[in-house]
Amino acid sequence: MNTLREALQECLDLRRSLGFKMRDAGLLLPRFVSFMEQRQAVHITTHLALEWAQRPSVQPAEWARRLCFVRGFARHRSATDNRTEVPPVGLLPHRSTRARPYLYTEQEV
Repeated sequence: MNTLREALQECLDLRRSLGFKMRDAGLLLPRFVSFMEQRQAVHITTHLALEWAQRPSVQPAEWARRLCFVRGFARHRSATDNRTEVPPVGLLPHRSTRARPYLYTEQEV
């Protein structure tokens, strides 16, 4: 079995070979693997994924995005490591709010 870092590189290479850019995931997932290495964790768990995604320096809108990247990596990893936990969808549901559009009246136009 390979390490998390090796598995991450395989996952990114595979996704990129399928045409995905993986820009943001390619930047954030190595940070997640470093986080896991600092804790000497060899298997992805939902608890550790949440801990990393919800770091205090990150806004709640970013939490769901980070967890989505980890979820994709965990799905890939679970094919070779059955102890990997894939965080459930909807665990950190957050949608950014858009500004309400202003509609001009006939007089303003």
